[in-house]
Amino acid sequence: MGAAEPVVERESEEVEVREENGEKKEEGEERDVEKGEEVGFEYEEQAVAAESNTNDDHNQRDVHMSMMHRLNPTNPLRIVINSNTRAATPPPPSRFSHGSNNIRVGATPSPPHFSHTPPHSQPRSTPNPQPSITTLNSRKYTNKISLFLFLLHMVAAIGLVGFLVFKGVQGLIEASDNRVKRAEKRVLKFFLPQVEAASLLSITLAFAWQKAVRVWPKFFVHFILWTTFLMSLSAGILLICFQKPASDGVGVCFIAFAIGNGLYACWITQRIGFCSKILIKSLEPVSKFPDLNQPTYWMLGVGFLWMSLWNLAVIGALNFYFTPLMIVLLGLSLAWTAEVMRNVANITVSRVISLYYLRGMQSNTKFCFQRALSKSLGSACFGSLFVPAIEALRIVARALNLLEGEDEFMFSCAHCCLRVMESIFRYGNGWAFVQIAAYGKGFVKASQDTWELFERQEMEQIVDSDITSSICFLTGVCSGSMCVIVVAAWTAKVHQSFTATISLLAFFIGYLMTRIAMALPHACVGSYLVCYAENPDNRLFDSTIKDRLALMKSGRDVAILTPRVPRRFAAR
Repeated sequence: MGAAEPVVERESEEVEVREENGEKKEEGEERDVEKGEEVGFEYEEQAVAAESNTNDDHNQRDVHMSMMHRLNPTNPLRIVINSNTRAATPPPPSRFSHGSNNIRVGATPSPPHFSHTPPHSQPRSTPNPQPSITTLNSRKYTNKISLFLFLLHMVAAIGLVGFLVFKGVQGLIEASDNRVKRAEKRVLKFFLPQVEAASLLSITLAFAWQKAVRVWPKFFVHFILWTTFLMSLSAGILLICFQKPASDGVGVCFIAFAIGNGLYACWITQRIGFCSKILIKSLEPVSKFPDLNQPTYWMLGVGFLWMSLWNLAVIGALNFYFTPLMIVLLGLSLAWTAEVMRNVANITVSRVISLYYLRGMQSNTKFCFQRALSKSLGSACFGSLFVPAIEALRIVARALNLLEGEDEFMFSCAHCCLRVMESIFRYGNGWAFVQIAAYGKGFVKASQDTWELFERQEMEQIVDSDITSSICFLTGVCSGSMCVIVVAAWTAKVHQSFTATISLLAFFIGYLMTRIAMALPHACVGSYLVCYAENPDNRLFDSTIKDRLALMKSGRDVAILTPRVPRRFAAR
């Protein structure tokens, strides 16, 4: 209290100076006490000016006391006065002075005025608590059950591949039946070279496609759409020309896909421009991280080695019981493993790019890669298992809804399936890998939060009509078709009965290897869209998405939307 009294005395002296020097000096000193509260001081200056003409000393004292009461509650002078008046003991009598012109605070005729709080005064404001920022360095493992199942599957797969390779070598060396030896040698001579050549060609094409999409993104979109059409059509025609029942069946499938690919390329023509803009913009940060491609290259190298052993295991399965079942199990295992490899690369790139967008951070690619292989591996395994199935069923449901008809009973089933797939898509989608990478969330939680971000920014139609995932898928099909053309022509020349089997195997290998390589552009586009939905005002984003949304809202966007549930069925 003793430290506060000199401040009060100084204020009383200022009051005396203001009385002597006039109203103009009052305003200047008042503004120096509390800067920034202009409205309160204008009110005080008007009150003092209205009562300054009275000559009664008692009225002057009341004016100055009321002016002090009208001070802002956060004013340091008001705080000092309130602390003085709340004291339990009154001020000592020696401090009272009764001079008419030298007025002290302690000499006020009515001390209760100091303890009375004005009705309009408010308590001191406290700062609002800031919302906590979601951690970017979560240390918990995500989706532990799926991680355990994948690791268990890998142990079983490695054991099975090793056992089948051993059986293949045993059948080649120790088989007592000459017929078995001849079959093994025939497979090694006419089967293994073509499959290994397909693996080598697929990894070469994977590197080429990834380089092309980074250097010529706009040209690449148009090129891959029509190159895939031509390659798949050529592969189908080539297989039919062999005039074998098995190769004819595979050839018809390729031709049917080529026709669908051509129709799709014509249908999405008006989307290509926007897709190219997003692809170009999302690939810009890649140049800031020279080592961003290394995780993809590591996954491609591991995938190539694993597929080489897998090919030997397929040969060994020919010398074991339940050969068709063994080959099917090996194929499913390879598909899941390759998809996990792709999503590990996806999560690594997504973390680097998303932290650049969200925090402006130059992340260490090696650290992000280690995190994807440890903390986020469970989400990668879980998403790899369900996202391809969800996407495939969703495409089928939408293809059925493209068929318009009057038979409501028949098509209501398709609309019902589409509604179910839309609901499932909310809990499992490929966009979730961005939030998995950035915040370490589980797959389902990340899918829900990501879709909520899109809904909040009204971006559902934009992400729903994005064709980046389709371009990556068609790139894999293009590589698979090229491998089929090379391997089928080679096999038909040396051992035509293996043509259909080797063609399917070559397509499978070429497709999976290329999908691993295309994880980088896919992750860049996903990070761009998800991070924009989280913070549209970020200076790293341009007006491409904002302009697209404005066109959609104004009805001037002529792009064909992805088919959804018709309105006459949506209300049911």
